[in-house]
Amino acid sequence: THFPWFAVKMKKVAGLILAAGKSERMGRPKALLPFRGSCFLTHVLTEAAHSELTDVKVVLGHHAESVLQSLPEIEPKVLVNPDYEWGQLSSLQCGLKHLSSAGLDGVMVFLIDHPIIHRSLVNQLIEAFCRNDALIVIPSFEHRRGHPIIFGTELFSELLAAPLDQGAVSVVRKHPEEILHLEVDEPGVLVDIDTPEAYEKHVVRLGQT
Repeated sequence: THFPWFAVKMKKVAGLILAAGKSERMGRPKALLPFRGSCFLTHVLTEAAHSELTDVKVVLGHHAESVLQSLPEIEPKVLVNPDYEWGQLSSLQCGLKHLSSAGLDGVMVFLIDHPIIHRSLVNQLIEAFCRNDALIVIPSFEHRRGHPIIFGTELFSELLAAPLDQGAVSVVRKHPEEILHLEVDEPGVLVDIDTPEAYEKHVVRLGQT
């Protein structure tokens, strides 16, 4: 039987923005870097909040106080990861512990050093997740993997148990058959801005501050 497109079951996907790292290579908090009239974190949070995501949380760690001083309005959405020194996966685990009982189908993970995203990309990924049985949805541009990534709730326990030194990629590698690579027309999904040089190249020179 062919169902019309609107009969596709809408899945509940929450968003987690990981912004807890030390920004050592950048030399200042990446979350607060000027971007498109606001800053990295405000931009990503605004786009996520205006998408089909059911809820959005921000995980802070290093510099949490200074980020909250600069952006007091985000406080209701903030979780603070006390173990941020252990890296990105510790922040993802911190977020999942706060989401796990929310009756979700999945979580979309945003990295603060990949700020070139917008709500229509987020919705495209959610739609692909709704239409397919894939446990992982990864955007790709010219067949190269980017961010943000959706993980189905079936993988939450694996993510929570994964070794911190190996990161979420260890879970991704175990499920090659259950990944949907969604080819998108968005080179921004590949852009990782974690050094002053990358910021200069992808933001300053393009007049995106």
